[in-house]
Amino acid sequence: MLEKMEAALNKQVNEELFSYYLYQSMSAWFEEKGLKGFAVWMANQAKEEMFHAMRFYDYIHGRGGKVELEAIAKPKKNWTSALNIFEEALAHEQHITACINDLVTLSRSKKDYATEAVLQWFVTEQVEEESNATEWVDKLTMAKDAPGAMFMLDREAGQRTFAPPAAAE
Repeated sequence: MLEKMEAALNKQVNEELFSYYLYQSMSAWFEEKGLKGFAVWMANQAKEEMFHAMRFYDYIHGRGGKVELEAIAKPKKNWTSALNIFEEALAHEQHITACINDLVTLSRSKKDYATEAVLQWFVTEQVEEESNATEWVDKLTMAKDAPGAMFMLDREAGQRTFAPPAAAE
């Protein structure tokens, strides 16, 4: 594996691990506010981010590279509302999309077609990630903190589960 590509993939492992931390922090905030359904939603999002980190980790090793884990930044721990959290989650997913796109650009410039092929899964995944966050921003914007609406949305959010995709994907 090319040194520059390996370094960029290691940086992405850190981005994904930070995403895990961020979503766990969001889950904790929801838990503290008594919004257990939203806490479940964010905890499952955190699990998904850890899966992403490990997918990069395994790929680096599989190509004979060296995984170098760096310190993970401390995530934010306070927000003003459920809407505020999902707006920040959307902005974060847009950041991750930009990171993935940069990796694709680098892999193409280095003619690392194997890495580009692996990254296409992440490109598709980020479309889903941004769509999910946008959906919750839209729902919470409509709810405007109305207690009945928040109760229903919290219950809906709590139905989310996480199952890692099959290895063949």
